[in-house]
Formats: sequence, structure tokens, C-alpha cells
Amino acid sequence: MRVRIIFPLLLVAGFASLTGPASAQSPYAYPWCGLYADKAGATSCYFATYEQCRATLSGIGGSCIANPYFRGAPPLSRRH
Repeated sequence: MRVRIIFPLLLVAGFASLTGPASAQSPYAYPWCGLYADKAGATSCYFATYEQCRATLSGIGGSCIANPYFRGAPPLSRRH
């Protein structure tokens, strides 16, 4: 009876240990921002390319600008 309870718990714990840490999307990680042409003047800085930004705003209006907070790609770390 204990095996029926312990085995699923060990199985779940094993799968949980395989997951890695999650990283949230950050507007600082994308080089382009879209300024929407609505009354609110919303800004979205989640565009990887200028073309992607223009394609998104083409039907709704607005303009694309370089993200003033873009930090660039993180440096690659080398392991020795």
C-alpha cells in the first residue's frame, strides 16, 4: 500500500527536478518598440526586428522606434 503512494510521489519529484529556472520576458531584451496611434498612446517594446514591428503596426497605425532601454545581448560566458 505504501508503494502505491510513494512511487507516484517519487515520480513527480523526479520530473520536477528536470525543470530549469524560468526567465520572464523583459522589454529591455528587445531592440524595437512600437508606438501605437490610439488615444492611450500605448508602447510595446517586444519586437525583435524592425520589420516585425512594422508588420504589427501596419493595420492599426503607429510608428516604430529603437528601444531606448535596450541593453543588447548578454555576454557569452566561457567555461574553462
